[in-house]
Amino acid sequence: MRLRWALTLFMATAALPAPAPAMAEGPQYEFLAAPQINISLVYRVDKLTGDVIACKFALNPGKTEVGPGAYGVTTCYRSGDGATKQEPGDYGLIATRHEQEGGVFRVNYRTGALSICYLYFQREKQGDRETIVDQYVVCTPPWTTGSPTPTPQPAAPQ
Repeated sequence: MRLRWALTLFMATAALPAPAPAMAEGPQYEFLAAPQINISLVYRVDKLTGDVIACKFALNPGKTEVGPGAYGVTTCYRSGDGATKQEPGDYGLIATRHEQEGGVFRVNYRTGALSICYLYFQREKQGDRETIVDQYVVCTPPWTTGSPTPTPQPAAPQ
């Protein structure tokens, strides 16, 4: 009886589909620090959608102790114009070697398209001065080999 039960159990489990092997996919996000040497800014791209955000570390003024929320804060900025979800692709980030450049290139390795992405400061005039009312990441339209190169226009006479 035990042999029959064991054989039945074996046959039942043998008929089950084998578990699918784990996908050997890499991480969904890529991170890259801005080349500018006097800011603490890191960009993140979703490698599938091309969505770009940025995060920055800042010190809390007058704080010297180390602890959560005591010494500094991390602020992240959302995707704005051109930095949101793109056509599905294989996106990555590339920095220039220019140490005063705050932006990075978003590249699509499948199509060869590239954009410049940077942190944008939206300002509004309030009385006699301008204040920053919002900050977010923006990217230029993707450029590919087939894209027309903008022709510089002469300055209008004054």
